[in-house]
Amino acid sequence: VNEDLALGGQLIKQTHKFFGSAAEHAGTRGIEIARILVSELERFGDRVEAYTNCSALGYYCDGVVTCMVGEERYFKVKPKKVVVATGALEKLIPFPGNDLPGVYGAGAVQTLMNVYGVKPAKRVLMVGAGNIGLIVSYQLLQAGVDVVAIVEFAPKVGGYWVHAAKVRRLGVPIYLRHTVKRAIGESAVEGAVIQAVDERGAFVGDERFIECDVICMAVGLTPTCELLWQAGCEMCYVPELAGHVAVRDRTMRTSRPDIWIAGDAAGIEEASTAMVEGRIAGLTSAHSLGHVDEEVFEERLKGYWRRLDALRGGEAGSKARSGISKIMIEMWEGRGVEVR
Repeated sequence: VNEDLALGGQLIKQTHKFFGSAAEHAGTRGIEIARILVSELERFGDRVEAYTNCSALGYYCDGVVTCMVGEERYFKVKPKKVVVATGALEKLIPFPGNDLPGVYGAGAVQTLMNVYGVKPAKRVLMVGAGNIGLIVSYQLLQAGVDVVAIVEFAPKVGGYWVHAAKVRRLGVPIYLRHTVKRAIGESAVEGAVIQAVDERGAFVGDERFIECDVICMAVGLTPTCELLWQAGCEMCYVPELAGHVAVRDRTMRTSRPDIWIAGDAAGIEEASTAMVEGRIAGLTSAHSLGHVDEEVFEERLKGYWRRLDALRGGEAGSKARSGISKIMIEMWEGRGVEVR
């Protein structure tokens, strides 16, 4: 079941080319990767039944999952195994006027542009200079939107320099150690006041007015884990993975023996990592049902972990490696369920 109108998750709105290895479709745009993955699924024919515009509403103590298609059809299913790949929610930051029409999350802006072909604004102030903020800024510029500035609370750009260089070459200023102080407007955003902050986060220096009709916030994600909480999975707060996540073993199985996790619901990382985790969860849940030969299972699992280790390698992956080390266990036998 998938609450969006099409399969593919975040990939359906990502028009940039991916980094990584050939196995993770390096050099291919996200929208094309989504089509590749859907075509892989379609090869299984009627062995897979996909519901779009369908939300999983709850997980109950008897193993029943309740679902709603649109607002018309409600149904229950009692699966033998469940893979929870519910993605993430966008974080927001508080400031006066942040409830005005015209204050968007970066995901909403991407959806308007890249899924529905709607130009979301004339002038955008981007909040956040991580990869998402930089990539969406470049996509806005490609769509003919004026990105008037990028503000970043941290003392340095958080995203890859290749992304930052593209927007800087197009004349977009990046204000480090700055944030939005308040939005300006009566019935919609007409501008924003930004100001510098010190190392403690206190405002310093003079205010600066930025004329814009959209304030786009790219200030991070947090895992969507409501179903895992409802199911009673052992959860742990891990800052490096951006929130509470389920403790898991190397097969992505949680403390509930019939529930696996994958993607941003397992911790915020790159899309390439999410795809490999999905393959691990699919492989091991199928193996638990007796559909995968033991030798094939072991060989594929080792191969997937080699790919994950490569994606998490180097300095760029140090944060993820630190987070994973806090919630990865070898086996579940004899371990009680707890929330930390």
